[in-house]
Amino acid sequence: MATPEEAKLETFFQWLQANGVELRGCKIKYCDSRKGFGIFSDKDVSDGVLLVVPLDLAITPMRVMQDPLLGPACRSMFEEGHVDDRLLMMLLLTVERLRKNSLWKPYLDMLPTTFHNPLWFSDDELQALRGTTLYRATELQKKSLVSLYETKVKDLVKKLLTLDGASEIEVRYEDFLWANSVFWSRALNIPMPRSYVFPEMQEARESCIPEGDGKGSQVKQSENLTKEMMCTTTQGDTVWVEGLVPGIDFCNHDLKPIATWEVDGTGSTTGAPCCMYLQSASPSPLRIDQEISISYGNKGNEELLYLYGFVIDDNTDDYLMVHYPAEALNTISFSESKSQLLEVQKAEMRCLLPKALLEQGFFPLGTQNKGENNNGKVDQVANYSWSGQRKTPSYVNKLVFPEKFMTTLRTIAMQEDELYKVSSMLEELVGPEGERELSDTDVQAAIWEVCGDSGAFQILVDLLRVKLMDLEEGSGTEESDLDLLKKALIIDSHENNKHPSKMENESEEQERIVMSRNKWSSIVYRRGQKQLTRLFLKEAEHALQLSQNEQDFTVP
Repeated sequence: MATPEEAKLETFFQWLQANGVELRGCKIKYCDSRKGFGIFSDKDVSDGVLLVVPLDLAITPMRVMQDPLLGPACRSMFEEGHVDDRLLMMLLLTVERLRKNSLWKPYLDMLPTTFHNPLWFSDDELQALRGTTLYRATELQKKSLVSLYETKVKDLVKKLLTLDGASEIEVRYEDFLWANSVFWSRALNIPMPRSYVFPEMQEARESCIPEGDGKGSQVKQSENLTKEMMCTTTQGDTVWVEGLVPGIDFCNHDLKPIATWEVDGTGSTTGAPCCMYLQSASPSPLRIDQEISISYGNKGNEELLYLYGFVIDDNTDDYLMVHYPAEALNTISFSESKSQLLEVQKAEMRCLLPKALLEQGFFPLGTQNKGENNNGKVDQVANYSWSGQRKTPSYVNKLVFPEKFMTTLRTIAMQEDELYKVSSMLEELVGPEGERELSDTDVQAAIWEVCGDSGAFQILVDLLRVKLMDLEEGSGTEESDLDLLKKALIIDSHENNKHPSKMENESEEQERIVMSRNKWSSIVYRRGQKQLTRLFLKEAEHALQLSQNEQDFTVP
């Protein structure tokens, strides 16, 4: 007897075939409770094309507005500004999940019913994120989604269900939360051919649309689409459109992917015009039953956990977010004058610090090639010198902190006498009749000429120290997290309650700590944040010391 997963797979496979999808060298099968379904090699294909999906099957904003039943109402909502393109797709997912006879049911039944991103965390699991940027972001996002559901989505979904004669169906917030997570975890930015998106530019558009065969599983679409329906990014002959592509979206992530997805507008590669296809990137033939992975991009654990619900231990693409609180500007001296200078400079109040930057710093980790991205730092700072009298710092090529953020901190750190000197220099530049308008570079040059780096580095050190304290409050140090991870016994939420506190046959009386995968992911992420904060703090403290030693120039 077929398992529930096998039964869903068979129905889904029939649905894919009815909608023109070709599994040429792969199959979809169930991996495990953590990864769900995945795509696996099935047979060798000479051209490396493993899977072909017609673009007509993609769930895009245009597709929603083309829906025979929901399209007119959704188009009206969009044109009147009630919804944006992303919300359109979430509305479709929510409605189709609730409709009893949805044409999308075989696809939707294959999707997870719950997710591992923080929006789905229990209170205990969420507490493990305390002190991190992600904790605050999750709290804000939860409130935002609840508000959006109560004020807009609930009524819109009911309105759309009424069109289907299903007004009695109960709409729940969980349905919208599910649709939100489906979109953010599976959507792709698709480079569609312009002639496909705007069919009025190509009279032979019909050749790209598969003929319906009258089957109930066939997802059909209308043929009319105007430019006014769209919200896209256009570049040359390509229009970038966000959307979900059933089939392709079952590829799981790997740091060393063995496949990529591409769009074939003409059919020159696949023989199927207007399609997306999965292309093997392996230099050698794939093993039968080998999982076919793609890359979701160079993402840190913060983004991976927030969007997809998983983390990578010791992620080389990790990063740290550092920001100067905007509300703190009101409490500093001469806040109004400094705010004006920040505005002229188009100041950035936050910055991302990728882990890879540390390889360029004073204390490289030694995990990557050195010498990358160092070019131009000396020139950048030297060009800021107003008179050429301020010496270029000897440490400039070792600084790992973005110059844009440093100019913000220099402005905030200015003392009264420094502010007066900067103002005098800028007034001189503008001229008595105001004949010249100040640029952001003018202001940055004057501030650096007067202030140097030490004040900015002091603020940066303070910001990083506070960040580290926040991260360690309640959860301890980086070493504490490492100890927890060593003792972790991970269980999935659906498993039974027979959770041993110790591993069998352990040679030592070392207790194992039972935790959910969500909590384990949280600890991996926060440990990485503590590590990066400590390392960047070390860089900032050393830069501060060096800048103080070299701060012997004063503006005459």
